[in-house]
Amino acid sequence: MLKHEGKKVLLTGGLGSLGQAQVMKLKDEGALVTILERPDIDDGLVRAEELGANFLPCDLNDLEKARQHVLNAIEQAGGFDILINNAALIINRPYDSFTLQEYEDQIRVNSSAAFAMTTVCAEHMKAKGWGRIINFTSVTLKGMIDGYVPYVASKGALLGQTVTLARELGRHGITVNGVSPGAVVSEAEARVFGEKAGEYSDWVIEQQCLKLRIKPTDIADLVSFLVSDDARVITGQNIGIDGGWQGGRAPGT
Repeated sequence: MLKHEGKKVLLTGGLGSLGQAQVMKLKDEGALVTILERPDIDDGLVRAEELGANFLPCDLNDLEKARQHVLNAIEQAGGFDILINNAALIINRPYDSFTLQEYEDQIRVNSSAAFAMTTVCAEHMKAKGWGRIINFTSVTLKGMIDGYVPYVASKGALLGQTVTLARELGRHGITVNGVSPGAVVSEAEARVFGEKAGEYSDWVIEQQCLKLRIKPTDIADLVSFLVSDDARVITGQNIGIDGGWQGGRAPGT
């Protein structure tokens, strides 16, 4: 029997590099995956179908509408056993260049949306007496990289949400854990750094104890473990997967 045979998964932000790796890993282990992504994402439905997943177009900027979309999906799917809050909005700029609206946007998408998704998905898990919730935090919580004040604040709120929900949901057989990735090789990295991607990669390796780059599949392997019965007594944790990150300023900061 496959590790996640028949488990129903809701994965937000499932069409990025990290999300796709998780979809493929969980699907290969028997899970039925629904990807929640922005309606305006290019070829979202086609890309989800290519991954063998269902597609739920949804904008996490509108949390009430997002909750209703997920409730409708729950009625059709019969509930989700696993929730992975992977979607994130990330902007890198000096703290005093952000407007209050931009700050609140990152709090809403990166933290409040995870709470909204949890409140609707946890009811099925409680009734079943089993559930897994994964919240993606970040190595930036170590406070060693400039330019991410709203993002880090949002991930700090998500970490607080993780440890407190673990307490409240544990009595129902539900685990809640954080996954805190370091610098992962991704399409976004290549897009942001362009010709300087090699320089950035060298800098990342200098910051890590392990002299190798983290891949999306490494993150997917950890997630697969945490949502399995093998991790049944692990909850309320924020698990770093960052190569032993020790900090430093990024090139040009």
